[in-house]
Amino acid sequence: MKLKILSLGKTEKGNIELPSQFNETVRPDLIKKAVLAIYANKRQPYGTDPRAGKKAHAKLSRQRSDYKGSYGHGISRVPRKIMSRSGTQFNWTGAFAPGTVGGRRAHPPKAEKIWKQKINRKENRKAMRSAMAATLVKELVSLRNHQIPGEYPFIIESKIETISKTKELLNALEKLGFGAELGRAKTKIRAGKGKSRGRKYKVTRGMLIVTSQKCGLQKAANNVTGLEVVDVKNLNAEILAPGAIAGRMAVFTESAMEMLGKEKLFTENIKKEEPEEKVKEEKKEVKKPAKKETTQKKETKK
Repeated sequence: MKLKILSLGKTEKGNIELPSQFNETVRPDLIKKAVLAIYANKRQPYGTDPRAGKKAHAKLSRQRSDYKGSYGHGISRVPRKIMSRSGTQFNWTGAFAPGTVGGRRAHPPKAEKIWKQKINRKENRKAMRSAMAATLVKELVSLRNHQIPGEYPFIIESKIETISKTKELLNALEKLGFGAELGRAKTKIRAGKGKSRGRKYKVTRGMLIVTSQKCGLQKAANNVTGLEVVDVKNLNAEILAPGAIAGRMAVFTESAMEMLGKEKLFTENIKKEEPEEKVKEEKKEVKKPAKKETTQKKETKK
């Protein structure tokens, strides 16, 4: 499959053969598995204080002879703390038990719980290729409510990676037909208690631009709502399919496509970077000096 290369002025420069990664069939089940593993590994362990609800001095005696027990008083057998007393008459309230005020929880969240999930390497790579292939399917992209330009899908020339100003980036994207998509992305205030828990705002996930390396374009895109710029080596399933829903509108640069084909990223035949040849320094043989005789023979005089 071939895709056309467009310049920043929306003129066609030629065609390019897509790498083999885009020939993968779309597997929503694998994409969901990979994305959920990423979400699980991002979670922060949380839990209650192990002594929460257990700090009160409450005792439950099970002996009838014990005058402090609840037997024979017509009350339930619940651990109680003594507020005041007059002889054998007690003013007590329930404590410690899960059903009492200020008592412990029955099954509280525990900080030692392990949230991390593992996924097979081959499955993760297959999910990546599947998510990349889904970005070229117009039907899947439109289901995510992206505003698709008429020429989509296409590839942008590598010159876009040299842009370092937000104004220049916006002008280039509007010329390429992404004006409606940029207007779709908004920042909204979240409904509910999440506002007071560090997640007040919800940001629409807009289009994605994939570059060959880290460049000034990433910094220029920080001020554009919903726009995300990622270099090709740092891609993952969650970036390509937010919320485990495949079909995010993604545009690759020409150099990023060449890197995918050359290094065979996310395949079983990844070309690893060969380390530079280290020159082995020959160890010089250090000759140890001969030990001097410290002991002298004493001449015995007869």
